[in-house]
Amino acid sequence: MSQGICLEKLPLDLEQERLPNHVAVIMDGNGRWAKNKGLPRIAGHRRGASALKELLRCCKDWGIQVLTAYAFSTENWGRPAGEVDFLMSLFEGKLRQELREMVDEDVQIQFIGNLQALPKSLQAEIERSVVATEHNRGIRFRVATNYGGRQEIVQACRAIATQVQQGKLQPEEIDEVLFKRYLYTADVCDPDLLIRTSGEMRLSNFLLWQMAYSEIYITETLWPDFDRSEFHRALSDYQQRSRRFGKV
Repeated sequence: MSQGICLEKLPLDLEQERLPNHVAVIMDGNGRWAKNKGLPRIAGHRRGASALKELLRCCKDWGIQVLTAYAFSTENWGRPAGEVDFLMSLFEGKLRQELREMVDEDVQIQFIGNLQALPKSLQAEIERSVVATEHNRGIRFRVATNYGGRQEIVQACRAIATQVQQGKLQPEEIDEVLFKRYLYTADVCDPDLLIRTSGEMRLSNFLLWQMAYSEIYITETLWPDFDRSEFHRALSDYQQRSRRFGKV
């Protein structure tokens, strides 16, 4: 990754031991950013991709273990065909372009969602990038692509029901720990912090099971303008909170 806006050292007012282990982001406002500047929507998506790259570097430099980005939802297929085609092409091009730097900088990239519905060429680039970075340990970068939280839960229920039907699992064995094993995120901790840009106050079908106790930070900043200072502000807000998980 090229030199971004993030500094290598954690800002002095942030406590390393109180950083979130897992940050999730809903990257909202690319289209509005472009419109405000009199540019086509695709310009906002291009700038948004750069903002995500800069955030990934910042997370790695500051010691955050997992970053999950909501790149394309199951509902996003309803956007104009030209915009969807551009997004698929952008994903594919960025993976091809950034792979060497992700390998060199110890980034492990993974994808969650129904990848089988994506263009074959994009699936091939996804597979190539996952295999090439699978042994990296600097940061786990998860990209939710053709992802829907409700669909993930339904898929898990179907898989568990099949196990019960086949006699491999008893209903009384089903608990939260077992259920999590059937989710896309079975091998990572739940997000500690969700950041959503552009002032929207909803989850938009993102990690519905996993967000049960996530801290939520909403900013009016549009995603393409979300930079180091904005992330610093989000982490400062997070560190001022008391996470009781329903306890006193």
